[in-house]
Order: sequence, then C-alpha cells, then structure tokens
Amino acid sequence: MSSRHPHIFLFCVLFVAGCGAARPSKYHQLTVPGDTAADPHGDVYPVTLVMGPLLSSHLYREDHLVYSSNGEDMGIYEYERWVEPPTEMIQEVLFRALRSSGRFRAVHAQHSSVRGDYLVRGHLYDFKEISGSSLAARVSLELELREVKTGNVVWTRLYNHDEPVSGKKVSAVVAALNRNVQRTTNEFTASLIEYFSAHPPTAPSPAAP
Repeated sequence: MSSRHPHIFLFCVLFVAGCGAARPSKYHQLTVPGDTAADPHGDVYPVTLVMGPLLSSHLYREDHLVYSSNGEDMGIYEYERWVEPPTEMIQEVLFRALRSSGRFRAVHAQHSSVRGDYLVRGHLYDFKEISGSSLAARVSLELELREVKTGNVVWTRLYNHDEPVSGKKVSAVVAALNRNVQRTTNEFTASLIEYFSAHPPTAPSPAAP
C-alpha cells in the first residue's frame, strides 16, 4: 500500500539524520608565563606599568581560529577555537611576562585601581594561519608606552613575523602561533628594558615627615 503522505516520511528521515551527534569543538590556549617574578638580571626600574587593552578587528575579539591565503581572503575554523579571544590571551601573556621579568617596581592590569606611571597598550593586526606553498603562523602586533603624567607616547614597537608551521594539522598551526607569541613577548620585554636603560626614570622623592 502506498503512503498517502510521503512528504511526512521524508521529513522524519531528515529530522532523524539532523539529530546525530554534532562535531565537538576543540579548544586551544597560549602558554602563559608564571606570575611569580624571577630574580631580576639587572636594575629594577622604579616605575609602575599598567597593562592596557589590545585593540583589533572583531575576528580577533572572538574565539575562532582564523586562516587566510596569500591573497586577501580570510575565514575561520568552525570547530577549532581558542579558550579566550586572542586579544585577551595575548594581553595576559604580555602582562605576566612583564611582571615575571622582575625589572619593574610593579605591573598591574588596567582594570585594577592602580593608576601607574606608564600605560602599555597596543593593536593586534594579525594572528592567523597563512596558507600558500607552505604554512605559516603570522603575528603582527604593535605596542606603545604612554607616560600617564604627560599623556605622551614615549616608546612604540611593531612586531611582524611569520613562524613556519611543522605539519598540516591545526594543532601544528596552534603550536607555531604559540611560539610566535612567546617570541613577540620576549622582544617587547627586552625593548622596554632597553628604553628604560636609555631613559632612567627618577625614583619618587620620599614623603616629608
């Protein structure tokens, strides 16, 4: 006997097929330095740094991994995600690296109540996989140091590097991005130390009794 409502049967088949287990998302994170300051290898500068936000496009303020070709096209991996948006992760890595260097009197996050002597902030331009003849992990980040008292920008540095990816899996891309961020952090920290070495800050005068 033929079915009087074949479209109902078809709907049921499609409904059951659509109820299968969804593909699980995979989450990745960057390596964050320890929060404990090491013994400083050099002078401790009498300044308090405040780590401000990293500005960026909406792509890097969300949690998807981003990829692009050598051209202008960009896209996101639907099921490969970061545990936090890249801007927040990189900000945390920089904050912890500056604090653990032991070269500054104090380092605080901007959401604290501390005003600080200098504000560190920046712009994340690229944090993505680059495909072509070979895979690479691109990080492009610019930081600036602003003196809170005067509002003047006294130091800027642009970092732009493509880290080779050893493999074709997304996990290899994540590892390359992580290496690139660690390299970025080391360069920025060293450059800031060089700045204060060349422009020694004056320690605040002790309060009168």
